[in-house]
Amino acid sequence: MAPGAKSEQVRELQARLAQIGWFDDKPTALYGPVTTAAVKGFQGKRGLPATGSTDETTWRKLLGMTTEPTRAELDGKDVEKAEAKPDPRCMTGRVMCISKTTRTLSWMVDGKVLSTMDVRFGSQYTPTREGEFTVGWKSRDHVSTLYDTPMPYAMFFSGGQAVHYSSDFAARGYNGASHGCVNVRDKGKVAALFDQVSTGDKVVVYW
Repeated sequence: MAPGAKSEQVRELQARLAQIGWFDDKPTALYGPVTTAAVKGFQGKRGLPATGSTDETTWRKLLGMTTEPTRAELDGKDVEKAEAKPDPRCMTGRVMCISKTTRTLSWMVDGKVLSTMDVRFGSQYTPTREGEFTVGWKSRDHVSTLYDTPMPYAMFFSGGQAVHYSSDFAARGYNGASHGCVNVRDKGKVAALFDQVSTGDKVVVYW
């Protein structure tokens, strides 16, 4: 599908993008500028070439993250957007609950959210792993030996992948990507998080 197209598949594309917060208008079946911008944003955040056209790779990625739209969703009729709920694995104990869909990290203790911060992830070539992990070790003034870049307030959870402050994320936002780590752009928030998180605390990364 590409800009200018008009079909029921375009309507489905719009409804699926709406499910994950990328399309705010009513589905029209017309692939116009709003749809193009939504697809570009979706592609860019997932490390895909941000062309604005929906190729097979983009479509498969979207299918994997969404459910088949209901008639009401396709028609854009009174569809309430459900509040994004934490993964069930985040509801017990001390957890860094990290959602790739909302691009947020929530620090939760016994099901209660104590703080939330924006995060970004790796590109398709250096993806951030998904699953349930634990914090293996922490390093307040860490510097990557692989990339020779500062990783302040690093909390390692899967090999060399860690939650840490990123000055690049603070400066460039979502125009960049990590090498697989979970980047935080608010230095104050991640510094406070670093002081609260202990080795052995749970980390859940999910869509």
